[in-house]
Amino acid sequence: MILNLILFILLIFCFLLGMLWLRSGLFKIANMKVKKGLHFLTDSPVKGAATGTIVTAFIHSSSAVMVLTVGLASSGIIPFRQTIGIMLGSNIGTTFTLEMFTLDMNYLIVPSIIIGCVLLVFKKETIRSTGLILTGFGLIFASIQGIQWIATPLTTHPLLHTYIERMNNHLLIALLIGCILTALIQSSTVVTGVTMGFLAAQSVDLHAGIAIMLGANVGTCITAFFASIGGGTQARLTAFAHIWLNVIGVLVFIPLIPLLGAIVEKLASSPDLQLAHASVIFNILCSLLVLPFAYKFAGFIERVHLKR
Repeated sequence: MILNLILFILLIFCFLLGMLWLRSGLFKIANMKVKKGLHFLTDSPVKGAATGTIVTAFIHSSSAVMVLTVGLASSGIIPFRQTIGIMLGSNIGTTFTLEMFTLDMNYLIVPSIIIGCVLLVFKKETIRSTGLILTGFGLIFASIQGIQWIATPLTTHPLLHTYIERMNNHLLIALLIGCILTALIQSSTVVTGVTMGFLAAQSVDLHAGIAIMLGANVGTCITAFFASIGGGTQARLTAFAHIWLNVIGVLVFIPLIPLLGAIVEKLASSPDLQLAHASVIFNILCSLLVLPFAYKFAGFIERVHLKR
């Protein structure tokens, strides 16, 4: 049990390290282009959403995009109202990473890590960034395979089995776990990705997995909130808008978890793919429903949070 737990923690660490290297490499390559894109392509909610989706899908981090957006709002490069579209798009874009996790890319793990480590030796920034991307890619998929392999024996322990059974039977507990873990780890993608590993090992049921994913969407708000501290009014409004958007979306979807589970079960046979599809449906629906009212939503945030 102890050995399995240590291995599980190491795999989580490898997953986090892989995501960090992947994001770091992509962000270094795209950093200036991202800033220019967010500056010039956010003058309407639709353009902002499209930009947020593409940028988040490319750098695999809605949190990084939100931190950058808060920074742009804080510096006055873009006004608060233009951040709403980016926010909606970043929620959609982050689902691309989860869908990527479900692909069978095991044959690329070893070559990616080997080639990536070789490229890290070079001094040129672009080549080193490519090495980070490849190494991170390999670590992520190796970690997912390891988590799936270790999940079943780990959850057979009576103590953990009791907690998992309780989580399966009480979705609010699963939602709270997803929220807390994401707030601690600072990545909803990592928390949902680990949950997909447990789902693939049939240690957690689909409804609990969806609840964890919803909780992770709330937990990710803490990143933007921290980034807004000391950033001025525009940054603070951006962070609060992100919190309101995710919390309201999750509250609406909590009663719909059984329905969402039934829909994704018809779309895919494997539980991990079902959770990825559930994340896509949740984030796209929430974003599309708010998009036509983006400026009205921004006005609501201003009325609630601006000091009179």
